[in-house]
Amino acid sequence: MIQDIAPHIYHNEYKLVPPTKESFLVYFEGEKVLIGQRRDEICFPQFQDFPELSTKLSPQLIYLFSIDNHTFYLIKHLTSWDRERFFMEDTYMLRGANPQWLAFAAITARQLHRWYDSRSFCSHCGRPMMQSDKERMLYCPDCGLMEYPKISPAIIVGVLHGDKILMSKYAGRPVTHYALIAGFAEIGETIEETVKREVFEEVGLHVKNLRYYKSQPWSISDSLLFGFFADLDGDDKITLDTQELAEAGWFTREEAPAQPLNISLTSEMIWKFKRGEV
Repeated sequence: MIQDIAPHIYHNEYKLVPPTKESFLVYFEGEKVLIGQRRDEICFPQFQDFPELSTKLSPQLIYLFSIDNHTFYLIKHLTSWDRERFFMEDTYMLRGANPQWLAFAAITARQLHRWYDSRSFCSHCGRPMMQSDKERMLYCPDCGLMEYPKISPAIIVGVLHGDKILMSKYAGRPVTHYALIAGFAEIGETIEETVKREVFEEVGLHVKNLRYYKSQPWSISDSLLFGFFADLDGDDKITLDTQELAEAGWFTREEAPAQPLNISLTSEMIWKFKRGEV
């Protein structure tokens, strides 16, 4: 999966350390990120590419994380760059980019950027938020409100019925391939209850014998995904929620369509089914 970047090691500890000239600079405009290209691999600009920039940490220049000894910094405003070396790329396309450790860095940085960008002002009193010097937290100096990065728990479930698996397509989204049933947890329910509710709401089926598979941080939707396999409980007739899904059906191991890129928990679970490992 995309976060499996070994032998590289991701360090998410919050540090108030200024960048060096080799530190990576991450800049976003909407859903695009500034990158370069070396042969068939992506690269980020470094501070040595922008000698005019201040390396003092501020609300405009924020430490993100490090991978191995490479530090990454978010810059909120950037007016110009060498357009022969760097260009704006859609962050969605980076999911399958190489090297994978930099693709993971890009989507993780995008999640943090969305959080910082949407928390500039206090949601309680409207005053400008300030950055903590102890942890990754924003606080309001006026009313004391504290904000931490948004992480939304969600589930993905492979519903099994004999030698078949339930697969579906989302409605009203640019994503057109088949996937597994998925959804966000609601307040007051366990993650296992989320599995049962989402399956019933989206396809009108009941499930039993839930087996936890594994989890995945999925920065595309600010999520922490929990993967489960479960068995059909009762009738296999699908009642489609057309607000959420365009279609759904049962597929054998040979029929089940799978994405070639094994970057997501969904894809890994589908391949596990196709190989007869569940």
